[in-house]
Amino acid sequence: MFRKQRMNRLLQITCSAVLLAAVPMVATAQQKARESLNFKSNQPMEIQGDRLEVMEEGRVNVLTGNVSVVQGPNLLRSSKMTVYFASGTNPSEATGNNVERIEVEGGVYVKSEKQVATGDRGSYDMKTEVLELSGKEVVLTEGENVIVGCKLVIRGANGQATLESCKNGNAAGGRVKMLITPPERNAQ
Repeated sequence: MFRKQRMNRLLQITCSAVLLAAVPMVATAQQKARESLNFKSNQPMEIQGDRLEVMEEGRVNVLTGNVSVVQGPNLLRSSKMTVYFASGTNPSEATGNNVERIEVEGGVYVKSEKQVATGDRGSYDMKTEVLELSGKEVVLTEGENVIVGCKLVIRGANGQATLESCKNGNAAGGRVKMLITPPERNAQ
């Protein structure tokens, strides 16, 4: 009996140590997500697609087929993208500064210098700097680190990043899954 209690206590201590060691890595991943996967309204934005449909007097543009957005080191790809420009924007003067929000769907891929995120659909609000990516499975990777869930929200203004589980038992099995690889330590 004493031995079993001792083993349980040792297991609790070991689990606690592993969890405590993981907390800084998760915080670092969250911080890097905020810094890396963030488009800015004050930088030039290149938007391309196979087809462009202009609606609502130029305020709404729908691009389909091999859609991509490049801004600085960031790349966003999807099969369909809807770009909403601010009210009163003259179509001939539409720039990245006039974009209110972007909605994407179909094989969404977002890449920064160090990170890649994938999902089924997403949106980005230029004013609030909130990136939302959702789908059957949302995967965020940085190097060997991988986090999987169903809804990723990154609030660029305050640095909060949230990944929600798949509540319906989708690909991630109803839970957020993480594989965090510690950085290599220099042998001394």
